[in-house]
Amino acid sequence: MADLDLGAAFIPALHKPPALLPIAKHRDTLLYMIETYSVTIVVGQTGSGKSTQIPQYLEHAGWCADGKLIAITQPRRVAATTVAIRVAEEFGCEVGKEVGYSIRFEDVTSATTRIKFLTDGLLIREALVDPLLSRYSVIMVDEAHERSISSDILLGLLKKIRKKRQDLRIIISSATLQAEDFLSFFSNSSDENKTDGKPVPEIGAIISLEGRTYAIDVLYLEAPAEDYVEKAISTVFDIHADEPMGDILVFLTGREEIDQAVQAVSERSAQLPPGSQSILPLPLYAGLSTDQQMYVFDEAPTNYRKVIFSTNIAEASVTIIGIIYVIDCGFVKLRAYNPITGIETLTATPISKSSAAQRAGRAGRTKPGKCFRLYTEEAYQGLPDANIPEIQRSNLAPFILQLKALGIDNVLRFDFLTPPPAELMVKALELLYSLGALDDYAKLTRPLGLRMAELAVEPMMAKTLLSAPSFGCLSEILTIAAMASLGGTIWIQHDGGKREAESVKRKFAADEGDHLTLLNVYQTFVTKGRKEARFCHDNLLNFKAMARAVSIRTQLKRYLERFGLVVDESLAAKPALGSNKAEQIRRCLTTGYFAHAARMQADGSFRNVAGTTVLHVHPSSIMFNRKADWVIFHEVMETGSKTFIRDITKIEKNWLLEFAPDFYKTK
Repeated sequence: MADLDLGAAFIPALHKPPALLPIAKHRDTLLYMIETYSVTIVVGQTGSGKSTQIPQYLEHAGWCADGKLIAITQPRRVAATTVAIRVAEEFGCEVGKEVGYSIRFEDVTSATTRIKFLTDGLLIREALVDPLLSRYSVIMVDEAHERSISSDILLGLLKKIRKKRQDLRIIISSATLQAEDFLSFFSNSSDENKTDGKPVPEIGAIISLEGRTYAIDVLYLEAPAEDYVEKAISTVFDIHADEPMGDILVFLTGREEIDQAVQAVSERSAQLPPGSQSILPLPLYAGLSTDQQMYVFDEAPTNYRKVIFSTNIAEASVTIIGIIYVIDCGFVKLRAYNPITGIETLTATPISKSSAAQRAGRAGRTKPGKCFRLYTEEAYQGLPDANIPEIQRSNLAPFILQLKALGIDNVLRFDFLTPPPAELMVKALELLYSLGALDDYAKLTRPLGLRMAELAVEPMMAKTLLSAPSFGCLSEILTIAAMASLGGTIWIQHDGGKREAESVKRKFAADEGDHLTLLNVYQTFVTKGRKEARFCHDNLLNFKAMARAVSIRTQLKRYLERFGLVVDESLAAKPALGSNKAEQIRRCLTTGYFAHAARMQADGSFRNVAGTTVLHVHPSSIMFNRKADWVIFHEVMETGSKTFIRDITKIEKNWLLEFAPDFYKTK
């Protein structure tokens, strides 16, 4: 395993030399089109080199003169970081110098940066400070066909900005046949030519780069699989036994399945005959640290076959060399927001035909490959052509808040690529109104609404943070916000170490629930864990996650100081929470999370306030199997037939009426 010990300067050897990529022979045409047209749409398979080469062509052609930057947006953090690292390597600089990246809570750029990779959401945030994005000469929206909510909104903003900035060039890169839709979106405009009297550059053109060159055999099951995770694992061993050398990429839907599969494969591969080639299973999903995600790009050690278990992260954006076999479970976890219950769930849903094609395409990068679809051909024929755009199935509150802060007051008239359903808009406006971010005329309140939009956390947490000074617990809520923003878990569980993990958690447990438990963990970490090397090891804590929480907290604190809110840290050093302080924290959490309230039932489950949804406490929560009359919770997830809530804190019923009189009334 020594080969896998990666240093901090590890760079994934992602691609072939740039001159051999399909895009190389289109270089001059591309530059001519970008010079001539204000919008260029580039169609090409992932792996054609569009994300890595176009920014470099533009930089060499002089688009960074006069201190301007080139921005390339990605729908996912993993892609923004890996592609930036790759381009920096080709460019011959350290990442953060001429080539850098910026993702939420992590900015690796400097005054010398000319090519900047960032997530769509972060570029929208930059528009809060600089509405015309005047620092950029070219903005490239990569993987736009994924139709993430941020990239859809970003395209609407760019369409507005283009009317005021004749010099801006927009490149939209897409891997499927949606190119025509993007082009007509930018062409259709009633007030197209009212641009300060100046002639508009020709609107746009589509250029197609041919993608892969190798044949892919697609194989289907004859009968549906009962358990696709189990089927995927057995298919890995079938390929390993019968097929020639080559790495395997397995698409599953989420973290639990991936961890289960990685563990099963490591256990079973230990039983392979001695002396034969072994299997190295690796996970890839959004909750992993950047370093852990980088492992998948490294070459497998001698006599090992690499098997990567991934969510749909690997479907687009990142190219992993050496993949010859793809196993596709046929499902993906999609967010679906129910405006009636106000609950957003992550549900495993059958993929679309275009996703299936993207997944299969991963196998034919370097030589002919095979794609094993764990469903029947008949099932494939019944799949939808494309997934429903995220904007039509998401909680829109964070995005409406940002549009309002950008000065787009009439959000209903905003130019959406696909308009969201009215009930989603209404629900978002209601929530923002009850949080105090909008007034009776649906205008942004100042300073509260504006500050909520500027904080890099979702609206409920932003309201909680901004209410904290009046409860005298700003320092503690800052910590809770940072811990809740991590996205992954802070605990490490060893194989079969469930009981050990439970007893370690109990050391930090607060009776009031998960938020105060997270606070205890953080405060003990900063007082002891940073000085004692063994602290995280002994307490099964993920050191990198904890260090990230410290850095997120520092950044959130900086935002608050910019608003003139002073954080008194003198009290925070005392880990023991008095009952009064604990109550103030719980009251403060209620001011933001009142819409996520639930009441315990006789059978130990919970129901939301309207009584329409049965909710179960997630086993990872401190509140699992504990009594509480009323609680608020941070997130909901649906797995199988059950809806789970986690990050839960006990509250009192009368606080809901006190802090959300516009949201709740007693009968």
